[in-house]
Amino acid sequence: MDRQTQVIGQSSAFLDVLKHASRAAALDRPVLVIGERGTGKELVAERLHRLSPRWDAPLIVMNCAALPETLIEAELFGHEAGAFTGATKARPGRFEEADGGTLFLDELGTLSMAAQERLLRAVEYGEVTRIGSSRPVRVDVRIVAATNEHLPEKVERHEFRADLLDRLSFEVVTLPPLRARAGDVMMLAEHFGRRMASEMGWEDWPGFTERATEALLQHKWPGNVRELRNVVERAVYRWEQGGAVDEIIFDPFLSPYRPAPMPGAASAPAVALAPSEPLVIADAPPPCDPDAPMDFKSQVARFEQQILAKALSQHRFNQRATAEALGLSYDQLRHALRRHDMLPGG
Repeated sequence: MDRQTQVIGQSSAFLDVLKHASRAAALDRPVLVIGERGTGKELVAERLHRLSPRWDAPLIVMNCAALPETLIEAELFGHEAGAFTGATKARPGRFEEADGGTLFLDELGTLSMAAQERLLRAVEYGEVTRIGSSRPVRVDVRIVAATNEHLPEKVERHEFRADLLDRLSFEVVTLPPLRARAGDVMMLAEHFGRRMASEMGWEDWPGFTERATEALLQHKWPGNVRELRNVVERAVYRWEQGGAVDEIIFDPFLSPYRPAPMPGAASAPAVALAPSEPLVIADAPPPCDPDAPMDFKSQVARFEQQILAKALSQHRFNQRATAEALGLSYDQLRHALRRHDMLPGG
């Protein structure tokens, strides 16, 4: 199977954005890619480069948030030997490396005002000056930048230069979040599932059960495609029972043994809860007796039952409200209740 990351989707919202990006690719102008984390901004930047007349020239990627402020200018514009402590030899910057091609600046909104000023000059005049040098170097670079922030608001707060934003936003491509891409969740889930199954050495891909599919479709995906990929690959990796994958774990940190919050830590904010069908269960189990002759697993199971029973009672046996309060998905709560025979007829 092709192990390279691919652009996958069939929803109209996603296809419209791809069409938008493809049209912008042919123009030798800056493009600003906007989107939440995990929506595929780097993939769209690569598409803009591969479909442009510069496709056979370098595509240089720089994450502006990955470097301390003191090194960003040296990375962008290069430096001469002896320009600062540790600069033992001259080094070209990303602009010079991308000469003739495309420079992709990820997390653009994290650049300092000083770096923005020097970037503005490079974009406007096509010249960069290495740190420690007085001789400018001509470069022919197309800028594609990405951010998950609303830059006009940063301009209003005087955190981003308005003139730089004007230069870089000739075209703006805004990626839809996964929750707005109707029909793409299961297409992506099947793709990631097949690929992980192949990596695990499975002979074939059995797919997901109806229960797992429903859980995937109901999740809001705050981490978008990146989160979906992690969830699906984790589900395939952990599934050992054969047949279609039935268990979906959205939160890998979920555990009855997770560390307690530090003293003085702020409590979680209240959440507006949606109504749900009431659930009638048997009487709550009696409290744990530490002196009772019971093994560790039985004590833990009994403790979990107490937590579930108390939470259900506090939320009037509203399953969705209980799941929200416990930090579980609705499907995870149902699974826990079924495991402890706390569902009607369970």
